[in-house]
Amino acid sequence: MKNIVWTRIDDRLIHGQVMTLWIQHASANEVVIVDDAVAKDSFIQMVMKSSMPAKISLKIFGIADAIEYLNGEDNGKRVLILVKTPGTLVALTDAGIQLDSVNVGGIGAKAGRRTLYKNISTSEAENQDLRNLIDKGIKVFFRVVVTDSEELVEKYV
Repeated sequence: MKNIVWTRIDDRLIHGQVMTLWIQHASANEVVIVDDAVAKDSFIQMVMKSSMPAKISLKIFGIADAIEYLNGEDNGKRVLILVKTPGTLVALTDAGIQLDSVNVGGIGAKAGRRTLYKNISTSEAENQDLRNLIDKGIKVFFRVVVTDSEELVEKYV
Protein backbone atom coordinates (compact mmCIF):
# COMPACT_ATOMS: atom_id res chain seq x y z
CA MET A 1 0.00 0.00 0.00
CA LYS A 2 1.14 3.54 -0.71
CA ASN A 3 2.51 5.64 2.17
CA ILE A 4 -0.44 7.92 2.98
CA VAL A 5 0.85 10.75 5.19
CA TRP A 6 -2.19 13.07 5.21
CA THR A 7 -5.82 12.84 4.17
CA ARG A 8 -7.89 16.01 3.77
CA ILE A 9 -11.49 16.75 2.89
CA ASP A 10 -11.51 20.07 1.08
CA ASP A 11 -14.07 20.73 -1.63
CA ARG A 12 -11.75 23.24 -3.28
CA LEU A 13 -9.14 20.48 -3.74
CA ILE A 14 -6.08 22.33 -5.11
CA HIS A 15 -5.76 25.92 -3.90
CA GLY A 16 -3.09 28.19 -2.42
CA GLN A 17 -3.34 26.92 1.14
CA VAL A 18 -2.96 23.30 0.05
CA MET A 19 -0.05 24.20 -2.20
CA THR A 20 1.86 26.36 0.26
CA LEU A 21 1.03 24.93 3.68
CA TRP A 22 -0.54 21.47 3.81
CA ILE A 23 1.90 19.77 1.43
CA GLN A 24 4.80 21.20 3.44
CA HIS A 25 3.14 20.36 6.78
CA ALA A 26 2.70 16.72 5.73
CA SER A 27 6.10 16.55 4.00
CA ALA A 28 4.19 15.12 1.04
CA ASN A 29 5.73 14.77 -2.40
CA GLU A 30 2.65 13.38 -4.14
CA VAL A 31 -0.95 14.60 -4.12
CA VAL A 32 -3.68 12.12 -5.00
CA ILE A 33 -7.06 13.67 -5.77
CA VAL A 34 -9.92 11.19 -5.61
CA ASP A 35 -13.06 12.46 -7.33
CA ASP A 36 -15.06 10.77 -10.07
CA ALA A 37 -16.13 14.04 -11.73
CA VAL A 38 -12.65 15.61 -11.74
CA ALA A 39 -11.20 12.35 -13.10
CA LYS A 40 -13.45 12.81 -16.16
CA ASP A 41 -12.75 16.54 -16.67
CA SER A 42 -9.55 17.03 -18.66
CA PHE A 43 -9.75 20.83 -18.49
CA ILE A 44 -9.93 20.91 -14.66
CA GLN A 45 -7.12 18.35 -14.53
CA MET A 46 -4.95 20.57 -16.74
CA VAL A 47 -5.60 23.58 -14.49
CA MET A 48 -4.76 21.59 -11.35
CA LYS A 49 -1.61 20.09 -12.82
CA SER A 50 -0.40 23.51 -13.94
CA SER A 51 -0.77 24.83 -10.37
CA MET A 52 1.44 22.13 -8.84
CA PRO A 53 5.09 22.80 -8.05
CA ALA A 54 7.38 20.78 -10.31
CA LYS A 55 8.73 18.71 -7.41
CA ILE A 56 5.23 17.51 -6.36
CA SER A 57 3.60 14.68 -8.29
CA LEU A 58 -0.16 14.95 -8.90
CA LYS A 59 -2.41 11.99 -9.61
CA ILE A 60 -6.15 12.35 -10.25
CA PHE A 61 -8.36 9.27 -10.03
CA GLY A 62 -11.97 8.23 -9.80
CA ILE A 63 -12.73 6.09 -6.77
CA ALA A 64 -12.18 2.70 -8.42
CA ASP A 65 -8.82 3.65 -9.93
CA ALA A 66 -7.74 5.32 -6.67
CA ILE A 67 -8.39 2.10 -4.76
CA GLU A 68 -6.22 0.18 -7.20
CA TYR A 69 -3.45 2.80 -7.10
CA LEU A 70 -3.41 3.28 -3.32
CA ASN A 71 -3.39 -0.49 -2.75
CA GLY A 72 -0.34 -0.73 -5.01
CA GLU A 73 3.20 -1.20 -3.86
CA ASP A 74 4.82 1.63 -1.88
CA ASN A 75 6.83 3.61 -4.43
CA GLY A 76 8.62 5.79 -1.87
CA LYS A 77 6.19 8.70 -2.32
CA ARG A 78 4.64 10.47 0.67
CA VAL A 79 1.00 10.75 -0.40
CA LEU A 80 -1.46 13.49 0.55
CA ILE A 81 -5.01 12.45 -0.39
CA LEU A 82 -7.52 15.19 -1.26
CA VAL A 83 -11.25 14.55 -1.59
CA LYS A 84 -14.31 16.81 -1.76
CA THR A 85 -16.62 14.80 0.51
CA PRO A 86 -16.42 12.24 3.32
CA GLY A 87 -18.37 9.73 1.22
CA THR A 88 -15.34 9.27 -1.01
CA LEU A 89 -13.27 8.26 2.02
CA VAL A 90 -15.96 5.83 3.15
CA ALA A 91 -15.70 4.16 -0.29
CA LEU A 92 -11.90 3.99 -0.01
CA THR A 93 -11.91 2.57 3.51
CA ASP A 94 -14.69 0.09 2.67
CA ALA A 95 -12.34 -1.18 -0.08
CA GLY A 96 -9.52 -1.67 2.42
CA ILE A 97 -7.54 1.56 2.18
CA GLN A 98 -6.10 2.19 5.65
CA LEU A 99 -6.40 5.73 6.99
CA ASP A 100 -5.17 6.71 10.45
CA SER A 101 -6.70 10.16 10.43
CA VAL A 102 -8.78 12.52 8.31
CA ASN A 103 -8.47 16.31 8.32
CA VAL A 104 -11.79 18.01 7.57
CA GLY A 105 -10.71 21.35 6.19
CA GLY A 106 -13.29 22.79 3.88
CA ILE A 107 -16.82 21.83 2.91
CA GLY A 108 -18.76 24.82 1.65
CA ALA A 109 -22.37 25.76 2.19
CA LYS A 110 -24.96 24.77 -0.39
CA ALA A 111 -28.54 23.55 -0.51
CA GLY A 112 -29.13 20.65 1.84
CA ARG A 113 -26.18 21.48 4.11
CA ARG A 114 -26.09 23.15 7.51
CA THR A 115 -23.14 24.71 9.29
CA LEU A 116 -21.38 22.05 11.32
CA TYR A 117 -18.25 23.91 12.43
CA LYS A 118 -16.94 27.37 11.48
CA ASN A 119 -17.04 27.52 7.66
CA ILE A 120 -17.73 23.78 7.26
CA SER A 121 -21.25 22.76 6.22
CA THR A 122 -22.54 19.22 5.83
CA SER A 123 -25.66 17.33 4.91
CA GLU A 124 -27.09 14.61 7.14
CA ALA A 125 -25.68 12.00 4.71
CA GLU A 126 -22.22 13.57 5.02
CA ASN A 127 -22.55 13.57 8.82
CA GLN A 128 -23.34 9.85 8.62
CA ASP A 129 -20.25 9.33 6.45
CA LEU A 130 -18.14 11.15 9.06
CA ARG A 131 -19.63 8.93 11.80
CA ASN A 132 -18.86 5.89 9.65
CA LEU A 133 -15.18 6.90 9.46
CA ILE A 134 -15.06 7.53 13.22
CA ASP A 135 -16.71 4.14 13.89
CA LYS A 136 -13.88 2.51 11.91
CA GLY A 137 -11.40 3.90 14.46
CA ILE A 138 -10.17 6.72 12.23
CA LYS A 139 -9.33 10.00 13.97
CA VAL A 140 -11.48 12.59 12.18
CA PHE A 141 -10.80 16.20 13.05
CA PHE A 142 -11.46 19.76 11.93
CA ARG A 143 -8.41 21.84 11.09
CA VAL A 144 -9.17 24.50 8.53
CA VAL A 145 -5.68 26.05 8.41
CA VAL A 146 -2.34 24.64 9.52
CA THR A 147 -2.11 27.00 12.49
CA ASP A 148 -5.50 25.87 13.90
CA SER A 149 -5.57 23.30 16.65
CA GLU A 150 -7.40 20.05 15.96
CA GLU A 151 -11.04 19.76 17.02
CA LEU A 152 -12.52 16.25 16.99
CA VAL A 153 -15.49 15.90 14.64
CA GLU A 154 -17.23 13.38 16.89
CA LYS A 155 -18.31 16.22 19.20
CA TYR A 156 -20.37 17.71 16.35
CA VAL A 157 -21.91 14.76 14.53
